[in-house]
Amino acid sequence: MKQSLLSHLICPRCLPAEHRLTLEEGYAAGEDIKTGILICTRHGCRFPIVDGVAMLTPQPLADPATVNTYETEAAVSSYLWGQYGDLLGEEQASTVYADWAGLIEPQHGMALDAGAAVGRFTFEMSTRCDLAVGIDTSLAFVRVARHLMHRGTITFLLKDEGLLHREMTITLPAHWRRQQVEFIVADALALPFPRNWATIFSSLNLVDKVPSPLTHLQEMNRVARDQNAQLLFADPFSWSAAMAPVTEWLGGTPTGPFAGKGIANIARLLQGYQGELTPAWQVAEPDHLWWTLRTHSNHYELIRSWYIRAHR
Repeated sequence: MKQSLLSHLICPRCLPAEHRLTLEEGYAAGEDIKTGILICTRHGCRFPIVDGVAMLTPQPLADPATVNTYETEAAVSSYLWGQYGDLLGEEQASTVYADWAGLIEPQHGMALDAGAAVGRFTFEMSTRCDLAVGIDTSLAFVRVARHLMHRGTITFLLKDEGLLHREMTITLPAHWRRQQVEFIVADALALPFPRNWATIFSSLNLVDKVPSPLTHLQEMNRVARDQNAQLLFADPFSWSAAMAPVTEWLGGTPTGPFAGKGIANIARLLQGYQGELTPAWQVAEPDHLWWTLRTHSNHYELIRSWYIRAHR
């Protein structure tokens, strides 16, 4: 973790109170803190830094022995292809992350990419802000993103068919400012950053994957600046009771406070509906982009994500 990020962190376990974290037992190599303990200044909550990765979830991560889809090599490989496939010249890859990045205006300040996975959009934001921070609850994803941050390239195995794989190498474009990027393990429902902090906030294909979608939006709203802030939100709205109870969904139901389509409900929330997200955002007309998910060389899924651009 970059030493310069330390002064921006708060304890995610103490929210909604915002207590700063201090570093103890830290070992750094240049700007990068390799190991240490981040300690809450008020209640002594402790969060480790291991191999440069700050673990800032409210509760410790699940036991690595527990099967977690997002921690597997197959998931890492699939997400690397999904986010960087256009850089590899892959025929079926989409340019969705570059297209979304083109919607963001350059702006001084911090950018926060929630659900960053293996980091593509965070790197895109490095050319549009002073520091771009990507967060994810997957340690495997964050480790790969930080590998790219340090080295600018990665070689991985891409599944072809059955037990057959081919070796692929991603090299990041030279104009991406890797020194202006950081990745940490954190929870989009309990962000370790103070209110009024981020000038750019992105939530891409995440809201239907968290147990409380409204809490995610409230945390986004808390961390984003009250003025001079940009928001990019996108999701395919693949609502699932395995991810969140139906009562927590922000769309996809025929009755209830969020009946109807998720994109319309979230646009209304951003505009001040029920006073959940204040001050209200200026919301552009929603639109959509298509992107591709790859399982192996003979199996692809075409997915549509609706997106909203907003500012205040």
